[in-house]
Amino acid sequence: MVAGHLQEKNNFYYIVLSYKDETGKRRTKWESTGLPVKKNKKKAEALLQERRRNFIPPVTVAEIRLDEDILFADFMLKWLEVTKSTIQLTTYASYQGMVEHIIVPYFRKHSIKLVELKATDLQDFYAKQLERVKPNTVIHYHANIHKALKYAVKIDLIPSNPADKVERPKKDDFKGSYYTAEEIHALTEAAYGTKLEIPVLLASFYGLRRSEVLGLKWDAIDFEANTMEVKRIVTQASIDGKKVLVQADRAKTKSSLRTLPLVPPIRDRLLELKGQQETYRRLCRSSYNPDYLGYLCVDEIGNILRPNYVSEQFPKLLEKNGLRPIRFHDLRHSCASLLLANGVPMKQIQEWLGHSDFSTTANIYAHLDYASKLSSAQAMLECLGYGNASA
Repeated sequence: MVAGHLQEKNNFYYIVLSYKDETGKRRTKWESTGLPVKKNKKKAEALLQERRRNFIPPVTVAEIRLDEDILFADFMLKWLEVTKSTIQLTTYASYQGMVEHIIVPYFRKHSIKLVELKATDLQDFYAKQLERVKPNTVIHYHANIHKALKYAVKIDLIPSNPADKVERPKKDDFKGSYYTAEEIHALTEAAYGTKLEIPVLLASFYGLRRSEVLGLKWDAIDFEANTMEVKRIVTQASIDGKKVLVQADRAKTKSSLRTLPLVPPIRDRLLELKGQQETYRRLCRSSYNPDYLGYLCVDEIGNILRPNYVSEQFPKLLEKNGLRPIRFHDLRHSCASLLLANGVPMKQIQEWLGHSDFSTTANIYAHLDYASKLSSAQAMLECLGYGNASA
């Protein structure tokens, strides 16, 4: 078992592991537990012991040879390196977390070669993971493994893809939580004057994603035409154990690029905010952070609001004001549910939210579309000749 200890950083617990690499050189590896320091020491210590028991020193990817003797675990690391230049940074961060922390340690323990990998090996892996995580997470593991093995087939390392023969878990049915109009009003009042005010306001009214809210710049706001253009995102990724802020001049998908009307109450608040930011910048002078000039969601000294700050502070805002607990992303669901309840057609909701296709919107919100069911019931009454009866 490798040596290791807990380290506090930015009010979170980190695992610091100490091991010798293949050359005998002593190295350390930092891993985030995701646990806040407050009231989580026992959980963090348990995670530390688990990682110390299961940790296998990484192999230098450059030294891995793609041949018939390669272990499946090493092949996954090599594939991760190959695919890095072909995908977005945030996607790579997600892949890296799954491959390095979950898939590779499991298969390295079993010492299975790539050419010997069978569908039953993968099925056993999925079954083991289902003991600790939800089916949707295992589906993500499967997607990574399938892509990697598809690459192995492409470069003639294996004749066929064993992941094609695996029964992947059934996807969880997810239904988001929704705030009523009254709860939204209470929330926006509670958020007024806080750092979360603008994210809450724009997410609940326009149904913007967290990344879209934080990616808004003033050049996307047209106060003359009264429009707001959603075209950038700000996200956060963990690369090699370090949290990196990712600013992208693109929306999540092509359909996410959309122009929305700037309604008077929000227009007035944004004009006020713009004036406040100009005042802060003038007063702070050289102390004002110039790195995020132009962004809406910055604090008094110009620091951008980070995605994890929004996610961590939002439940605290709800608890402080006695509001029902929901996720920040549920404000987007709340926006959609209010639109549906007020007779807005599903197609228009798709365009408002920036979904890639109609089926996405319909699948998520069909259970809320009660108005269309009433129309169907009335049509059936008339069709079957029940006169003036009403549903």
